[in-house]
Amino acid sequence: MAMKKGNSFRSRYNIPGILCRIILAAIGWKTSSISQLRPKFVLIGAPHTSNWDFVLGYLAMTAIGLRLHWVGKHTLFRPPIGWFLKWMGGIPVNRGIRRNFVDQVIRSFRDCDQLIVAIAPEGTRKKTDRWKSGFYYIARGAQVPLVLGFVDYAQKSAGIGKIVEVTGDMEKDLEEMREFYIKVVPRHPEKFGEIRIINGK
Repeated sequence: MAMKKGNSFRSRYNIPGILCRIILAAIGWKTSSISQLRPKFVLIGAPHTSNWDFVLGYLAMTAIGLRLHWVGKHTLFRPPIGWFLKWMGGIPVNRGIRRNFVDQVIRSFRDCDQLIVAIAPEGTRKKTDRWKSGFYYIARGAQVPLVLGFVDYAQKSAGIGKIVEVTGDMEKDLEEMREFYIKVVPRHPEKFGEIRIINGK
C-alpha cells in the first residue's frame, strides 16, 4: 500500500483550508481541534451513521489543517470516482484480508516521518455490535496514539477532541473512548452501536 510522504499538517491559511472553513460557516458548522498533535497518529472517525459524516469530517479536518489518508471499502473506488477518492487520500481496503492490511499500514508508519491515517472502526453506516479491531492493532504496532475525531450533529461541530495513548490494555483504552463518544450526537443515534471489540476481531 503506497502512501505519499509529506507533511501531515497544512497552514490554516492554505487555500483548501480557507475554502472548507467558508463552506462549514455557510452551513452553520464549526470546527474543534486540540494542541500538541504528533506528526504520526491514527485518526478515529466516529460515529459513522451517515454518508454526511465523511463529508463534514473531511471538511473539518482540512479546515483545521490536517493532511490525512483514509480507508474505505474497495468497492467505493470503482470508476468513475475512484481516482478522485484516491486523490483525496483514500486507500481502498478489502476487509476480507484484515491482517495483511494492518501490517501494511504499520510498515507505512515506520517508513514515514509524518503520517495520519483515518479509520472508521464501525466499518459501515449500519448499526453493529462491535468495532473492527484493525485500528487498535495498527496504533499499537506502529507505536502511535489514537486521536478521536467526531461529527456532532447536536452541536453542529466537527473535528478532533482527544488523544488516547495505546497502553496494550484494550478494554481500558476502549473505556476512555466510550467516555468521549457518549457525549457526541450522531446523525442517526439509533445506528451507533456499542464501542467494543469481540475476541480481538
